Amino acid sequence: MADFNGAPPAGISAQGLARRRVLATATTLLVLPVLPRLAHAATILAVRTWPADEYTRVTLEMDSELKAEHFTLENPDRLVVDIEGLSMNGKLNDLVSKIRPNDPYIASVRVGQNRPDVIRMVLDLKQPIAPQVFTLKPIGEYKYRLVLDLYPQVAQDPLLAIANSFQDEDPLADVLESLAQNAPDTAPIPSVDGQKLPTNPPVARRPAPPEPPAAATPDSSPRPVLVALDPGHGGEDPGAIGPRGTREKDIVLAIARRLKKLIDAQPNMRAYLTRDNDFFVPLHVRVQKARRVKADLFVSIHADAWIKPSARGSSVYALSQNGATSTTARWLAQKENNADLVGGVNLGSHNKQVAKVLLELSTTAQINDSMKVGGNVLSEIGKINRLHKKRVERAGFAVLKAPDIPSILVETAFISNPEEERLLRSSAHQDRIARAMLTGISGYFASGPGLARRA
Repeated sequence: MADFNGAPPAGISAQGLARRRVLATATTLLVLPVLPRLAHAATILAVRTWPADEYTRVTLEMDSELKAEHFTLENPDRLVVDIEGLSMNGKLNDLVSKIRPNDPYIASVRVGQNRPDVIRMVLDLKQPIAPQVFTLKPIGEYKYRLVLDLYPQVAQDPLLAIANSFQDEDPLADVLESLAQNAPDTAPIPSVDGQKLPTNPPVARRPAPPEPPAAATPDSSPRPVLVALDPGHGGEDPGAIGPRGTREKDIVLAIARRLKKLIDAQPNMRAYLTRDNDFFVPLHVRVQKARRVKADLFVSIHADAWIKPSARGSSVYALSQNGATSTTARWLAQKENNADLVGGVNLGSHNKQVAKVLLELSTTAQINDSMKVGGNVLSEIGKINRLHKKRVERAGFAVLKAPDIPSILVETAFISNPEEERLLRSSAHQDRIARAMLTGISGYFASGPGLARRA
């Protein structure tokens, strides 16, 4: 070999040294392919949990795509998930601390190195589940995600939840109980692979009322109007985010809760929330829920965003069968329809019956009634906030495609506008928005719309 100044060792010619170098290089080339290669171990960027009565979601966000296999065990109930290409780290340990005591499905989590480059997670369960384990490609702010959705083995019927939330004397409770027991709807209850639909779901029976006096006149008043309120986004999908970090999903849920209280306080109206907490609901499931409870009106609540912070004002949208009424409406519909991609939907779990829920053609009567109620709501909101558009806009919003329920989407304000973000964060302004929407909705039903589902 050459010494530090480059001269060949004594007794070896320059040509001989050159031959040795060629042989050494060839030997190195032959050896390199059989040396073990160190594969890049995936890095877990975040671990999130979204517990809810309907289902619990666990999300692992990673910098590269991974393969996972899962199976369930009984006595006791457990979900076992093996993830390839992972090693133990602090983020995985965080998952153990993120499980809340009130989680309806997960009792505890155990994580360990099952074999080289394979992590095993064992979720100890509180009840039998129908698990959905799938991966999502990067979108928006998210990298690769591994999603664990833990659904109950028997699907929850929205009718049961809403009927049990009413008082014993509420006339709508009896109507919903009759629907659940005797009149199954053609719209399926939200379900996934491995999940069973309830058969004659048990609705809590109310004590029989006392016999009325002989002279009493039987109550023949119609059942209350039922309004399905749909707070947009939720869970993995935060929606638009304002300059101060305000999340659309939080604001619209707060407004929906306020509006529900106002509606429930009316003698002839009741409200139902498609989501009552911070969890993700796919677009088609929102429609299914409204149809299952026989809602008379569907109102999806949102807070808009735009690339320029100067954009401001409220808007109301209805469904269009023939294209959007403006470029803004088309852009907004596409953005809202992408909620499933951001929130994360296991497309392989939907059967043909579920896929048919979002009908491509909605009825003309539904759209006409949607325009009426939309005009009423827009007029009332215009009294408390500037309007972005002074007429009801139309576009192909997937969440408005219930063929038999008048449906509108309300963009309460631009959360991307600093001033409107400040207003949206205000409890007083949230209450003003809710009251304006109540007035518009009440005016619509007072006019006797043709599509209202009267008992």
